[in-house]
Amino acid sequence: MLAAVGQFCATSSVALNRQICNGLASKAALLGAKMLFLPEASDFISESKEQTFSLTTNLTDSVFLGDMKQAAKQNNIWVSVGVHEKAKSPNQIYNTHVIIDALGEIVAEYRKIHLFDVDIKNGPRLMESETTLKGPSLGKVVPSPLGKIGLQTCYDLRFAEQSIAQRQRGAEILTFPSAFTIKTGEAHWEILLRARAIETQTFVIAAAQVGQHNPKRASYGHAMIVDPWGTVLAQCENSGEPSLAIAPIDLTFQQTLRVQMPVMEHRRHDIYPAL
Repeated sequence: MLAAVGQFCATSSVALNRQICNGLASKAALLGAKMLFLPEASDFISESKEQTFSLTTNLTDSVFLGDMKQAAKQNNIWVSVGVHEKAKSPNQIYNTHVIIDALGEIVAEYRKIHLFDVDIKNGPRLMESETTLKGPSLGKVVPSPLGKIGLQTCYDLRFAEQSIAQRQRGAEILTFPSAFTIKTGEAHWEILLRARAIETQTFVIAAAQVGQHNPKRASYGHAMIVDPWGTVLAQCENSGEPSLAIAPIDLTFQQTLRVQMPVMEHRRHDIYPAL
């Protein structure tokens, strides 16, 4: 089964972002992919907190998600995508990761549990908690045509416990829709993705925002698919244009590796706690 991972540069124009994502869904289907993975905040990247609140809706009212559901159904393809979701609290949102099946139905919703609050010297200062609520739970592992998927989002990548917990719940694939900064991406992006793949023996699929979204915000790109051995199977080039990378998800290879090197069974839960 083929997976397609995408990257593009979202802006505050929801209409333009919808158009780009629809195009990527059509292209992925033509290339034979059974599932398309799109970045965090595919619906928009705003220029201010006020604009974020004005553009955010609940999931049922989201025009962007309505388009993606239609695109999934028309192209007979599953879609993983990150969006903003209105919370019940005033001026608060969730950073939400949604999976849509090939019938155009939402089959999973995950709300990001680790918020990106950082102030890096000579680098970015981003305080996600100023607008966003922490998600309440790990989320379920979701069956898909590619395998069983554990949903995460961007900064979650830095917390190995979450990936290990999802592997223990049956995950064969971990997916990280992301918008890494350039500074952190250059230093850590590929290393973290390969580490999560190796330690959990899962496929890792990481869609990415790329380029200059507005004068204050730019993203690293380099969307990729990594196999359970830690090999990068496919990666998007940072061409400045919306792009896809395609790779097969070989669960037989994964199972062979897990039998030959049963790291989960070797864990010493008599010494350190199980997750």
